[in-house]
Amino acid sequence: MKAQTTFNKTLFITVFMILILFSGLTATKVLSSGLSVNNVSKTETKARKIKIALLLDTSNSMDGLIDQAKSQLWTIVNELAGAKCEGGKPEIQIALYEYGNDHLPASEGYIRLVTPLTNDLDKISADLFSLKTYGGSEFCGHAIQTATNQLDWSTDGMDLQVIFIAGNEPFTQGSVNYRTAVAAAREKNIIVNTIFCGNYEAGISTNWKDGADLGGGSYMSIEQNRKTVFIPSPYDDRILELNKQLNNTYLEYGSLGKQKKEAQITQDMNAEKYGKANSVNRTVSKSTHVYKSSSWDLVDAIEEKEVDITKIPKEDLPQQMQSMTNEQKQKYVMEKKAERDKIKNEITELSKKREEYIAEQKKNSSDENMLDNAMLNSIKKQAASKNFTF
Repeated sequence: MKAQTTFNKTLFITVFMILILFSGLTATKVLSSGLSVNNVSKTETKARKIKIALLLDTSNSMDGLIDQAKSQLWTIVNELAGAKCEGGKPEIQIALYEYGNDHLPASEGYIRLVTPLTNDLDKISADLFSLKTYGGSEFCGHAIQTATNQLDWSTDGMDLQVIFIAGNEPFTQGSVNYRTAVAAAREKNIIVNTIFCGNYEAGISTNWKDGADLGGGSYMSIEQNRKTVFIPSPYDDRILELNKQLNNTYLEYGSLGKQKKEAQITQDMNAEKYGKANSVNRTVSKSTHVYKSSSWDLVDAIEEKEVDITKIPKEDLPQQMQSMTNEQKQKYVMEKKAERDKIKNEITELSKKREEYIAEQKKNSSDENMLDNAMLNSIKKQAASKNFTF
């Protein structure tokens, strides 16, 4: 009996040691594979973002500023699309405010959030074209405070976050002290840039430069009534032909599909109001990763794995797909994706040649005192501190 008890103890200890050894080997294998116990890669990194809030004075004297914003949106987007960080391409989000317009609520400081931070560039364009100027009490401190508190800013300090406020009245107006508002923005890792619409020295004397200095940003002055000058190129006609082909690759789905596809065409027409070259700029933007449409387009949605095409109700599909089998649907979407990729690649190649041509034509011209240059020069300078490159 004693021998049996000794044997059982020995067997128990042996089995226990084998289990410990096996557990250790398993843990080692899990750790060496780069996985945690939750089966999530330890090396997985979150996509970086560039977040921009544009605060535009829409009082009576600012028609030229709004016009520049409308006509230069796609130039700005195309430059931002070239940003890189740690080998990846950051997501671009833009928010839009208007302030200084007497049609806005006085109780809220004559400020209105037009568009929250979004990557929906068609919406940004539509909202820019909806702006109207009227009257105005311009409270810069209040506008900065509102944007700082209202928007979905990042908290980890890794993203590039900037406010651009543009106007032409003293920076000191209103009940909110601009120094307090700017300090609060800096606490949230938001850089505040100021754009004075008028004489450079006048902007300094009315505290616009002080606002930028306190905000860790840049002070700039622009000639808001200057018209954007676009340089035509030999590549424009072909790029615009490709835009029509590109539009035909979008397959609307869901409750927003038809509305969003119509919005895409409307913003094509809005861009065209500023001439052929501006339409080309928008087409180039549509060929980049920053132009997002997965919320309404099947090609992007399936590529982003946001929908299962076999589970979408027939009535939520484009007309030409409603009678297809699941296999036919998948094949059709893949064909449209291949077509879109081919079109985008050609636009990209033509765009490079176009940029070289325009750069050559611009050698003896100067358009520094414009909204797009003021914004882009600041962003590129400030992006370096977050390891973004252009």
